[in-house]
Order: sequence, then C-alpha cells, then structure tokens
Amino acid sequence: MLLAAGGAGCGDDGEVAGEQETGETAVIDPGDNGVYAPTIDPANFVDTIDNPYLPYASGARWVIEVENDDGETEIITVEVLDERRDVMGVSTVVVHDVVAIEGEVIEDTYDWYAQDVDGNVWYFGEDTTSYEDGEVSTDGSWEAGVDGALPGIVMLADPKVSDTGYRQEFLAGEAEDMGQVVRVGERVELELGTYDDVIVTVDWTPLEPDVVEEKYYAPGVGFVQEIKVAGGTDVGVLVEYEPGVG
Repeated sequence: MLLAAGGAGCGDDGEVAGEQETGETAVIDPGDNGVYAPTIDPANFVDTIDNPYLPYASGARWVIEVENDDGETEIITVEVLDERRDVMGVSTVVVHDVVAIEGEVIEDTYDWYAQDVDGNVWYFGEDTTSYEDGEVSTDGSWEAGVDGALPGIVMLADPKVSDTGYRQEFLAGEAEDMGQVVRVGERVELELGTYDDVIVTVDWTPLEPDVVEEKYYAPGVGFVQEIKVAGGTDVGVLVEYEPGVG
C-alpha cells in the first residue's frame, strides 16, 4: 500500500475480528479499545473512487522519488488499472504499485481499493511480490475476508484533525497499519508544483513501533509527499502525475 476504524463508513455491527492491546507507547489510538469489527455490506460501496484526497480514476498515474535510509533512490510508480477484483463481495479497483532501484524492480504489488457511499476509501488487501538477492517472496500479501483479515480505511471522506486514528488494514501480526489526520490546510511546495489545502496524516504500525511517517495529500491529486519522522530518514516526493479518466 502506497500509501480503519471499527464501524466507520459501512456500519458498526459484526463479530469481534481481532483484539490488540494499545499501550501507553502507541503512536496512534484507533479508538476501538483493541477490538476491530467492521461490517462490510457490498451495497454500501460505489464503483468509482473520487475522494478528492485519493482520486483513483482509471489511468491515473503517480511517480514518487524516495531517498531511502541507505542513500539509494527508489522510484515508485503507482497506476490505477482498468481492472476490478471482487473481495468480500465488493468490486474493488486494482492499483498497480512498482518499486525500483536503479531500474531494477524490488517490489511489485497489486492493491485493492473501494469507496463507500459516504466517501471513505477502503483498502481490501494486496498481492505483493518482492525480489531481493535472487530470492522471491510474497510475504505481505493478504486479502480481506481470508484467514481473519479485514479491510480498513486509508482516506476519510472528510479528513479532520482528531485525537484518534483509524485502522487502514487488519490481519493480526501481519497487517496492522493505522493512520491519523494531524494537520489540514497545509501548503507543500515541490518542483512539480505548489499544493494548497493539503492534509497531513501520521502512519504507524505496532508491528514496527519505532517507525513513524507523515504523508501529505493534496485535493485533486492525492499523495504528494512523505517524510519518515522517526525510525529513519526516508523522504519521498511526487515527481510526475497524470490524472485518470473517471
């Protein structure tokens, strides 16, 4: 995922799906007391993803340049495909995400997203393959509805600064990313352009508690910048953007 709160977007009933202690050292409190149980009703989802802060229209393309902790330059290319995948009965949009260093692909991922009727964008899983030192791995792949995995929200319909966050995904011990809106109305100046009304989120997972990232999203564009503010020095900026057709 380039880039959920229980009961958000699509209802608040359902069986308890997972429990997690949220200690005093947690960076983000998802506000669910360690119990996450969203109800997913396919009737509550729409075909398009037109949330202004994550506009996943078919054909949209982002190229992000990341200076990583090892001093290498990663190029991340994200493209919204004209493809769909059924997950938990929901027709999701397929987004292709490729990470390369010096032209060599190190990670190739297909992510699945869908927007609910309120405008929240949900993340339903990923099929990812990584390549390192001649080894191929699919670790990190997961699908909502399989082996206890659950979808989460990656972009709120109306992002506002809050004391609580939201779960972006949930598979205990495997996929536990969380997000929280910490600033709104920001301006970001990049070589590609200047963006106003930017929202800033903090992304964190208890699986890597020492790593904290800030991500910046501009209306009408989506992701424009990320900064690792703890656990490293990675900085990623948007260097190319092509809007899709939707």
